[in-house]
Amino acid sequence: MIPYMRRKEILSYLKNNEITYINELTEIFSGVSESTIRRDLKNLEEEGKVNLLTGGAAKINTSIYETPVKTKQKLNIEEKKKIAKKAASLINDGETIYIDSGTTTLQMIQYIKNKKIKLYTTNTLVLNELNDSQFACILIGGEITSSLGSIVGPTTDRELSNLFFDKAFIGANGCTIKGGINTPDIKEGRKKEIVQKNSKESYVLLDNSKMGNQTTHKVFNLDECTIITDMEDEILKENAKYIIA
Repeated sequence: MIPYMRRKEILSYLKNNEITYINELTEIFSGVSESTIRRDLKNLEEEGKVNLLTGGAAKINTSIYETPVKTKQKLNIEEKKKIAKKAASLINDGETIYIDSGTTTLQMIQYIKNKKIKLYTTNTLVLNELNDSQFACILIGGEITSSLGSIVGPTTDRELSNLFFDKAFIGANGCTIKGGINTPDIKEGRKKEIVQKNSKESYVLLDNSKMGNQTTHKVFNLDECTIITDMEDEILKENAKYIIA
């Protein structure tokens, strides 16, 4: 296999695995030496596509690529549950709410099943959680991104532009002072921006691992929402409204 194709395969593997080690890659690419794999990873790092870690590990550069939802579901599970439970406690009967794509927002469903609300969502994974729920659920139309469990695109944006919510619960990939609430996907960013503008109250659900992360697209400023997180952070203290779960 030529180096270009091998590096392409390494990226494909990393998109579905949070972290990999050199010895794993030498097993996958039988007959390729450890030094060759190291050279491939170094080249990918120089191209800004991966981050090299101590101990011979590497992970995808999330400022460029969106981590697949299957990987996200395995990360920071307890923190996400705490955040989701706190977010759900803010919802009152009779309200119209929006729940965004994302694994933390998805966790909210288990805590709102008995609430008498109208729920709009672009999170396709919500459909698997609707058993025994009392709320009305409307799935927004558009292009399905199966790797993210999300619906996006022009159709989605048009529908959302004509909808207004009491409260919106939004996911994101990072939070910085300069970059605000951010995401690596421009379609996801546009969707979140529309929802924020069309909601009386906007909440962004972020576990502490995302604090200080700067990805490609700024969605909106920190002062345009309330952040629900599991741990206090210096970024939040000086620049944002926030709730600790």
